[in-house]
Amino acid sequence: MTEPRRGPLLWLIYEYLVYYGFLLVFALMSLGWSLASIPLSLLLPRRAGRRFGRRVISFGFRAYLRLLEFTGIVKCDLSALDSLNAQAPLIIAPNHPSLIDAVLVISRLPDVACIMKANLWDQPIFGGSARLAGYIRNDSPSRLIGDAARELGAGSHLLVFPEGTRTVENHIRPFKGGFALIAKKAGAPVQTVLIEINHPFLAKGRPLLEKPRFPLVFRARLGERFMPPDEIKPYIQEMEQYYRDAVAQPPLEPSL
Repeated sequence: MTEPRRGPLLWLIYEYLVYYGFLLVFALMSLGWSLASIPLSLLLPRRAGRRFGRRVISFGFRAYLRLLEFTGIVKCDLSALDSLNAQAPLIIAPNHPSLIDAVLVISRLPDVACIMKANLWDQPIFGGSARLAGYIRNDSPSRLIGDAARELGAGSHLLVFPEGTRTVENHIRPFKGGFALIAKKAGAPVQTVLIEINHPFLAKGRPLLEKPRFPLVFRARLGERFMPPDEIKPYIQEMEQYYRDAVAQPPLEPSL
């Protein structure tokens, strides 16, 4: 872990202004697009609406991260994800160190279906855009698996976090079985993605309004690809152990 930044007072003030200002910008962007998505979901054909909604979300997240990089408080190395765009449908299964992980992945993948918790789906700030993009509501396991398999069958990638919740202090939690059931039903490979952050930014138990230590560095690396399983339980255990070994690395340095 890097040491706290000991910059001059003006730089410290700048960091606070940028951090809280960009939290507000993200909330306004999300709410604005969510509200705009409501009439679009009624006007556009379903397939065209999903494609358009996903591309707008991906573009917005990517622009947001670029603006953060421009301020000098964030650095991103997410280019490894770009190679997935031209590939056949995959279940993209990252580790989950931070609340921002979905933003990082979606920013590079303009056609990915995302599984969302029901409480996020029901919030005005995300609900409209999630419905337009055809994201999958996680409130019924059997329906979720069917919906996810159909998205993969239609040619989209699927984003799912196997832990089901954020990692605590970089310790991988026991994996849920949903991603493996989806892989088996759809016959889709699982592409592991290793997300690395140099600070426990928006990790489990850390308040949203707690300013992190800057600069923040986000990096995504492609890990091993697992073919669809024959047996579910050994498959989950193998992948869980793979992630435990993969994240047991020295912490990411603050420069790329």
